[in-house]
Amino acid sequence: MKLLAFNGSPRKKWNTAQLLEHALEGAESEGAKTKLYHLYDLDFTGCISCFACKRIGGKRYGHCAVKDDLAPILEKIEKADAILIGSPIYLGITTGVTRCFLERLIYPYLVYDAERSSLFPKKIKTAFIYTAGATEDMVKEMGMDRNAKGTEMVMERTFGSCESFFVTDTLQFDDYSKFVATRFDTEAKKKRHEEQFPLDCKKAYKLGARLVRKEK
Repeated sequence: MKLLAFNGSPRKKWNTAQLLEHALEGAESEGAKTKLYHLYDLDFTGCISCFACKRIGGKRYGHCAVKDDLAPILEKIEKADAILIGSPIYLGITTGVTRCFLERLIYPYLVYDAERSSLFPKKIKTAFIYTAGATEDMVKEMGMDRNAKGTEMVMERTFGSCESFFVTDTLQFDDYSKFVATRFDTEAKKKRHEEQFPLDCKKAYKLGARLVRKEK
């Protein structure tokens, strides 16, 4: 089993990255091989609407034709058994680089037919880890969970299954005194991080294990 994970956060050591690392540890505990990619390290764009992936008889039918840092990784995804994508929530949705990645990942496999077919060669498990400085109530009030559900539905259609894990009310900074952030109760934020984040890391670990565990 092989799990490929993608960090859509510009930070490599903060909340999203830490949760992904725990998820990979969970997958490895089940004997899976894992690989983590930091999307901000890669030079790529979103879909450019060339439609090469949709052209009848085309050389790149069902595959993205754009040649950049993402191209070889998309080929590796076809050989993976599970995909895990992590992103902080910016302005109610994933980071821009994560959206670009999703466009390139999903669109080539979608078929404009009555059956809404997928050209992905097999069924695999996929999942998202979302982190948000907002509280759980704010996530629901602002519709962040609904945005995630729409993406989840497309992932299910394309790859076979998908689940989402929201981690809320996360720490944005190490030292809140250096930034304008008076809306937050910083002591409460720190206390929640100390108490809740380790529990969320354990959930991420279980998620990683679940993604690669063979069905009995």
